Amino acid sequence: MSFEQLVEKGRKFLTDGKYFEALECFEDALIIKNNDPDLLNYKGVVLRSMGRYDEASECFNKSLEIDPRDKDSS
Repeated sequence: MSFEQLVEKGRKFLTDGKYFEALECFEDALIIKNNDPDLLNYKGVVLRSMGRYDEASECFNKSLEIDPRDKDSS
């Protein structure tokens, strides 16, 4: 599956509330592009939705380190 397909599938799972599946897609996509700030932000949103706040915060902070002007970062 391509990077774009993984991200799109992850976004769909996130919208549907299927957090474990979304997290798996985003983690697989991060293997391909590990410094993508938008992808890190999506992973953070999933982790926050799962109640994994410390891990979510790490993702958001890393996203902001990569792109401090990332408007979509939480």
